[in-house]
Amino acid sequence: MATDLQGRTIAFLVAPEGVEQVELTEPWHAVEQAGGQPRLVSTQSGRIQAFNHLTAADTFSVDTTVDVSAPGEFHALVLPGGVANPDYLRMQPRAVAFARGFFEAAKPVAAICHAPWTLIEADVVRGRTLTSWPSLRTDLRNAGATWVDEEVQICTSGPNTLVTSRKPDDLKAFCQAALEIFRN
Repeated sequence: MATDLQGRTIAFLVAPEGVEQVELTEPWHAVEQAGGQPRLVSTQSGRIQAFNHLTAADTFSVDTTVDVSAPGEFHALVLPGGVANPDYLRMQPRAVAFARGFFEAAKPVAAICHAPWTLIEADVVRGRTLTSWPSLRTDLRNAGATWVDEEVQICTSGPNTLVTSRKPDDLKAFCQAALEIFRN
């Protein structure tokens, strides 16, 4: 097992239900395999309900909530997708502030699929180049971002490094790029 993320704690911000399970579990396992410590952060304590598209999948224990945690406790942030997950998070001021805090602290962020909705609400995409699920293209452009249709996009034109990917099929490239920016 690689230990290049040894001592680094990575926040995974998710809603109480609606996260796309594979977009949570594959990056989570990649962080663990690299020696890092993933932590599940949500808006409520207890357990979150993941989904395989529209079908309920597994539940996962929440480690901490946005009410009692701050970006300073973490090295980086992962925002998994699913439609319901970021749609819920973008309506939660503390979740939005939590995500924005990683940009304010110049910490790396990785977001996949619909997750950039949370970043749009946090007002941190202006002047950045991102990819996402294609239906977010107009939303990102309207928020001042440049949207590209790429498997993975690494943007360094802001206060931090931002990795984005379009969909579950891009997870291998997404995890590789995320681990690379989390190492720095």
